[in-house]
Amino acid sequence: MTMLDVVVSRLTHEAEGVLGIELRAVADGTLPAFTAGSHVDLHLPGGLCRQYSITNAPTEEGRYCLGVGLAHESRGGSRHVHERLRAGDQMRISTPRSLFSLNAEADEHVFVAGGIGITPIMSMIEACRAKEERWRLLYCVRTRARAAYLWRLAEHHARVQLHVDEEQGGPADVSGFVRSVSRTAHIYCCGPAPLMNAVGAAASAAEHPAKAVHFERFSAEGAPANANADGAFRVTLKRKGGTFMVPAGRSILQALEDNGIALPCSCREGLCRTCEIPLIAGRADHRDFVLSDQERAANASIIPCISRALDDELVLDI
Repeated sequence: MTMLDVVVSRLTHEAEGVLGIELRAVADGTLPAFTAGSHVDLHLPGGLCRQYSITNAPTEEGRYCLGVGLAHESRGGSRHVHERLRAGDQMRISTPRSLFSLNAEADEHVFVAGGIGITPIMSMIEACRAKEERWRLLYCVRTRARAAYLWRLAEHHARVQLHVDEEQGGPADVSGFVRSVSRTAHIYCCGPAPLMNAVGAAASAAEHPAKAVHFERFSAEGAPANANADGAFRVTLKRKGGTFMVPAGRSILQALEDNGIALPCSCREGLCRTCEIPLIAGRADHRDFVLSDQERAANASIIPCISRALDDELVLDI
């Protein structure tokens, strides 16, 4: 994976618990282009690697702006960013990549964001503005103080529906909102698992085309899993040779690393597709959030950091 050296050029307070980070090239040059909805891997001290979405317009060549929410149960990433990062610090990041992008066939882009899930959607809105494409947003937050980027969204008040739980007596009527979406529009959702589950259920109930509903997840909370796949199984490496046991409680990726086989990886939660491996034989219990339903049915690859086996053995194209 190509790495970039960048400098923190500015830090901004975007909302309660949300820190804005502006990154520029160390050599004061341009940065690689990115598409709306992209994210970068931020490499932090102690070997930590975290993914954060780019919030600025894809037309901007000189900077990446990130929004980092302070996680209540931070494993060190967001806490380091909030407590230790300073303007002028240099760091390494990956080149931008995206598993969450605007669909060119949509006649309208309908966004549903929950809390810090607004971050990838901000760059999508900027892309819609540049192309003069139709869009609208349902933005759900618990308190107004935690609603990031309201200053940027204010000029689009006619397209933005802000729902504040504490002011409006509870969660938004997601089902009603989804029912208002035309079948030729595409829905893009990012936020906590309960919100995304609600959007998915509402879209299914409304018989909205599955290919027109897109999700970006920040954690593997609520990942589908088959309890029968929680036990031990074998993996056989077709090209390298060798068979290894994957014990209960260890991932395929960890088992391979335990045996001296290193694979490219980033999130280790089934969210980024970096460690994807072609699957030759055996049925996978797909627990990731990146393979499509069609890819899962084809059973031609597996995300080894999170997924397991439904059979006693998987044969991997390694």
